Amino acid sequence: LTVKSVNFFMAVIGIIILIGIWGVKQGELLFFITSLLTVFGIAVFAQWSILSNITSGIILFFNHPLKIGDTIKLVDKEQPVEGVVQDISYFFLHLKTVNNEIMTIPNSVVIQKVIIIITDEKNKLENFEK
Repeated sequence: LTVKSVNFFMAVIGIIILIGIWGVKQGELLFFITSLLTVFGIAVFAQWSILSNITSGIILFFNHPLKIGDTIKLVDKEQPVEGVVQDISYFFLHLKTVNNEIMTIPNSVVIQKVIIIITDEKNKLENFEK
């Protein structure tokens, strides 16, 4: 996720440099950017759940104690889920279950549920001593 974000910002900087080299007029550029932002705003408004999944993915990746490789239990009345976190993408959290199945859960759902991070006794003891 971090690498993708850095690549995106590098591409934006490259485009800005190319626009400066080509001598695009500011009025034309402003018209293009506002048109692009309008279309993007309509798309985001129409697909609000996509935006919430992306935001939840960023929150999970940077601010949640949940990490790739952790064994977790997702507490849910209807169907509790337990597995190892394989990946945290923009839209989904990928869990590998006990039956070696890959389960994808939308990030917005993961943010709303209670998550129990399961650790073994050795790691628990080492972390407690630190």
